[in-house]
Amino acid sequence: MAVLLQSQFDELPPDKSIDTKIFLENVSNIPTFFDCLGSKVFTVIKSDITGNITKIRAVYVKDPAKYATLQDILVAEREAHGAEWPNVGATLALMWLKRGLRFIQVLLQSLADGERDENNPNLIRVNVTKAYESSLKRYHGWIVQKIFNAALLAAPYRSNFLKALSKGEEVTEEDCFANVRQFLVNYSCVVDAIYEMYTNLNAELDYTV
Repeated sequence: MAVLLQSQFDELPPDKSIDTKIFLENVSNIPTFFDCLGSKVFTVIKSDITGNITKIRAVYVKDPAKYATLQDILVAEREAHGAEWPNVGATLALMWLKRGLRFIQVLLQSLADGERDENNPNLIRVNVTKAYESSLKRYHGWIVQKIFNAALLAAPYRSNFLKALSKGEEVTEEDCFANVRQFLVNYSCVVDAIYEMYTNLNAELDYTV
């Protein structure tokens, strides 16, 4: 599955620390995932993810030794920005980035688990809906939610989505999902570790856009 194979994530160490340089390399191809969903509405998430990756990288390159891990960035910005934190800098960018990454995680896991609308088995609407509700919906106001509800209706057919993930290669559905499950092993560990880090540092914000 070409899109995912380009974006394989490294295994985390036992302490679950996330090396910033490796993380930025791993997420660099993630935005292309949203091209597979077809609807132009999903380009909003793609653009948001791309922008947040850029913001995190901009902080990292200022002092790679100081910002060796993602937690190093959050802790340093907490000390530097005081009351403004966590609504600032790379901390805020990573907060939104992790939500986009969770969207992908839940969508792919739902597909790999075989969840589908039995009345419309070739649609992925049920999977995209679950992903959106699990990751982004609570942070979107009603106007943005209406836009995404429209996008859900325009979600591609399951077969077209899998073909797009494979960049048009002729692979069986079984092989596709084998690659999805392989990708999700390290990817899910990284996403879950970022969420855990935000909880432990009390860095999560609940405002809507």
